[in-house]
Amino acid sequence: MTYSDGVDKTVPELKMRAEGSERGDYVKLRGGSDEEEGSPAESSSGCPIGSVTSVWFWVKLIALVACLGVLAFAVIKWIGPFLIEKELIPFMNWVRSTFSIPVLGLLLFASVALFPSILLPSSPSMWMAGLTFGYGSGFLLILSAASIGVTLPYLIGHLFLHKMQEWLKQYPKKAAILRAAGEGSWFHQFQAVALIRVSPFPYMIYNYCALATGVHYGPYILGSLVGMVPEIFVSIYTGIMLRTLAVASDERHSLSVVEIVVNALGFCVTASATIVCTIYAKKKLSAMQSEEVETS
Repeated sequence: MTYSDGVDKTVPELKMRAEGSERGDYVKLRGGSDEEEGSPAESSSGCPIGSVTSVWFWVKLIALVACLGVLAFAVIKWIGPFLIEKELIPFMNWVRSTFSIPVLGLLLFASVALFPSILLPSSPSMWMAGLTFGYGSGFLLILSAASIGVTLPYLIGHLFLHKMQEWLKQYPKKAAILRAAGEGSWFHQFQAVALIRVSPFPYMIYNYCALATGVHYGPYILGSLVGMVPEIFVSIYTGIMLRTLAVASDERHSLSVVEIVVNALGFCVTASATIVCTIYAKKKLSAMQSEEVETS
């Protein structure tokens, strides 16, 4: 097209494109060439949105670790010693004077094995196992007791099988992830059960619902034990840290800076690993839940 001033100018090409959508067909007009169009995955500054999101994720993670470190330092330096001197040391002295080590181990084993069946938390018993027996013996004691603790509700679930199935039908969206755990191959069931154990899902309720979803005992017990490993290590570490603080307080000497830093870093690493595992498990379960809802 030629304008009156004699200068030839080309009108940008109008591209017409018919596209289908859920609302029906429509026509989109856009000017300019393909090279002039900016990529939707890039911001105006030319930086990909994905990289900005990744940087922001690491900034939040570092800030979270720093906050946990400050909290751990405060607990180890001031709050912990006060509570330990007033509560933990008298309790430990009472336990030592009342029970022998074998009897105490038997009581802790029984509590971890039986408490989930009556919907009581067994974390304090796990802390005590770590405080008394350390990583090796404490891990074996808790894991063997936990295998019984998740098996008993699974077997008891036979008595309430029809009621559990009716309950799952009444809440289809909430129960979608539970139903997804009972489908597929042996490995799929194992993976789903392990993710449920790692995620913040109330696993004591799941113990009774597992059978109603069709999960076989093999993947159920193995997935439960694998998924409970992070919780067991966190509990044992908590017990060992409490024992360290109790010994330092009982002997009337404060922890050195190196000991405080080591314990604080250990707490941060343990807490961060637990948070990362929980987030990963939650995302995987959400994906499985979406697939189950679409299938239904």
